[in-house]
Amino acid sequence: MSGPSYDVFDVPVTGGDLRVGRWTASDPQAPVVLAVHGVTANHLAWQFLGALDRFTVLAPDLRGRGRSGPLVGASSMEQHADDLLAVLDHVDGPMPLLVGHSMGGFVASAFVARNAERVTGTVLVDGGLPFPPLPEGVTTDQALNATIGPAAQRLTMTFPTPADYLDFWRPHPAFAGHWTREIEAYLTYDLEGTRSSVSLDAVREDSEGLLDAVRTGRWAQALPPGTAFLRAPRGMLDDPGGFYPGDLVDQHRSRFPQVDVRDVPGTNHYTIVMSEAGAVGVADGLDRVRAASAG
Repeated sequence: MSGPSYDVFDVPVTGGDLRVGRWTASDPQAPVVLAVHGVTANHLAWQFLGALDRFTVLAPDLRGRGRSGPLVGASSMEQHADDLLAVLDHVDGPMPLLVGHSMGGFVASAFVARNAERVTGTVLVDGGLPFPPLPEGVTTDQALNATIGPAAQRLTMTFPTPADYLDFWRPHPAFAGHWTREIEAYLTYDLEGTRSSVSLDAVREDSEGLLDAVRTGRWAQALPPGTAFLRAPRGMLDDPGGFYPGDLVDQHRSRFPQVDVRDVPGTNHYTIVMSEAGAVGVADGLDRVRAASAG
C-alpha cells in the first residue's frame, strides 16, 4: 500500500471559511474520523494519527486558529460544534467516529449533546470531562495561565523567524525526547508572519466554556454508553499526575459510568496525540469504540 494522502480544503461556515486537513487512508473502506484539536493547537496535531493509515482523518483548524484564524464572530464550544456539523455536511461521507483532544474533547462532548446521531462513537483524549469549579476569586485568565502556561504566553509574543519560534518551543519539557520533524511542521504551521496564528480572544472565549463545570458536566452526562476517555498520566509540562489527577479520574468513573476511562501509558498531555505511541493508543481507543458501536 502507498500510505495515506494528505490535502486541505475549506468549508463555508458562519463568518467565513474553515480550513480542514484530510489524511485519506490507502484503504477506501477505512473508517472515517473527525478529529478536534486543543485550545491553542491546529489540525496538524493529528498528523501522527493520520500517518498510521488506519483511518481517513478529517481535522479542522478550529476558528481562531491556524488558517481558520480570520473567521468573524465569537468562539465557543457550541460554535465549534456547529462548525463540525458544517464539515460533515460538506464532505457528505460515511458517518465518522469523533475524537477530541484537550479542549477538543469539550467540543466533542458539546457536539454529541446536540448531534449524537451524526457520529458512530466518541473518544475524548485528556479533555472533555469536567474540571472542578474555579475557586472563588480566580479569573478565567488566571486559571488559563496556571493550566496551559507557555502555550498561552506565546500568544502575546513576536518571533522574527520560524527558527526563533522553534527555539522558543524546543526546551519545552513535554517534547524532551519527542522532538521530530512532525513537531516542527506543527509549530511552523502555527506561525503566521511573526506571531502565532491563535487568537487570544478566541482562547479566552473558549476557556470560559470549558471551565464551566456545570455546562461541561451536563454534556458529559449526555455522552452515550461506549464513549471512551483516554488519559495521559503526565501533564502539559511532562509533570506527574497529569491534566486529570487520579482522584478526579476516580470521581469521573463514578459520576459517568457510561464512559470507559483508560490511561495511555508513557504519554503526557501533548504526546498522547503528538507521538507515534500516543497516536497508536488513540487509534486503539477508536477501534474499541467502533467495535462496541457495531456490536
